This record gives sequence, structure tokens and C-alpha cells, in this order.
Amino acid sequence: MTHLPYIAAAYGLTLGVAAILSINATFRLRQARKRLAAIELPRTRQPS
Repeated sequence: MTHLPYIAAAYGLTLGVAAILSINATFRLRQARKRLAAIELPRTRQPS
């Protein structure tokens, strides 16, 4: 009896979850940057 299917499934599941979390984090970071840019005030020069 070999444990290869269990090990392959465990590694596959781990890599799959890690990939999903990374992609989700990337999309959330892009969305957060867009929101920040939308609420940031334009920097204007103040007379000295």
C-alpha cells in the first residue's frame, strides 16, 4: 500500500489554497489602492 495519493492530494490542496489566497490578496490590494486614490485630496501648492 502506498501513501502517494494522500501525499499528492495534500500538496495539491495546499498549493491550490495558497494560490487562491494570493490571487484574492492581489485583487483586494488593487481595489484598496483605487479607493485610496479616489478619496485622496489633490495636492495643491499653497502660497508661501
